[in-house]
Amino acid sequence: MSTDTHPARVAVVTVTYESVDVLPPFLASVPAASGRDVEVVVADNDSTTADELRAVTEAAGARFVAVGANLGYGAAVNRAVATLAPEVRWVLVSNPDVVLEPSALDRMVATAESDPTIGAVGPKLLETDGQVYPSARLVPSLRTGLGHAVFANVWQDNPWTRRYRQDGDHTGRRDAGWLSGACVLVRRDVFDRLGGFDEGFFMYFEDVDLGWRIGRSGYRNVYEPAAVATHVGGTATQGSSDRMRRAHHESAYRFLAQKYSAWWLWPLRVALRVALTVRARATHTR
Repeated sequence: MSTDTHPARVAVVTVTYESVDVLPPFLASVPAASGRDVEVVVADNDSTTADELRAVTEAAGARFVAVGANLGYGAAVNRAVATLAPEVRWVLVSNPDVVLEPSALDRMVATAESDPTIGAVGPKLLETDGQVYPSARLVPSLRTGLGHAVFANVWQDNPWTRRYRQDGDHTGRRDAGWLSGACVLVRRDVFDRLGGFDEGFFMYFEDVDLGWRIGRSGYRNVYEPAAVATHVGGTATQGSSDRMRRAHHESAYRFLAQKYSAWWLWPLRVALRVALTVRARATHTR
């Protein structure tokens, strides 16, 4: 964390909600992730443990922003980014239950600065068992969305899910349709120009939507496997899997219905709504 009075050109933003168990390891991982002067902002979505989260944040030399209500992930990120100095060029948006590996942030920034058409960079995101999470995916179409929704839980190796998740394509740098908001470096001026995350998404698909809009604005979403982070998970959402699953499918429908809003596509939107409703009853969503 920086004590320099000059604004940092790179900042890290994370959002907490009852995240006392995971925030300390995340904050502890930031200094080794970059040799740069990095400002860290923690935006809290009205946790009951806000005082403890503030103490942990400030002890690590980071800045705590109380959002004032649980507005959702994207809205909290937007509030935090709005507090950053104009000189901040790159913002790493990350879940607090992520641990950055040494030099991960510097590697993402180096990739981002290698080409002015890059709008966002995502690292290789690992699960705690070492498996690679498919964090760099295609923007879903109605066809892949329907196929993934219908078959993902009963035919895991179906072609629509494989294509959407880009399974197996994790070893080399490549362009993606969107990058997981669990850990993504975003070009600040592009983020601001696009109005940040769409706050209509309370949870899930705000990152899909942002990646889609970044691509539509002429910028690239780039997956950089040389930068690594691990998703360790936390306890804040335990016991709420049904609610989260419903939120995931509601957000999926909202995104695809907005993307394919033409009146003549209404039969496909109806089919998508039915497929997602059925899938929401499943026990696992990825």
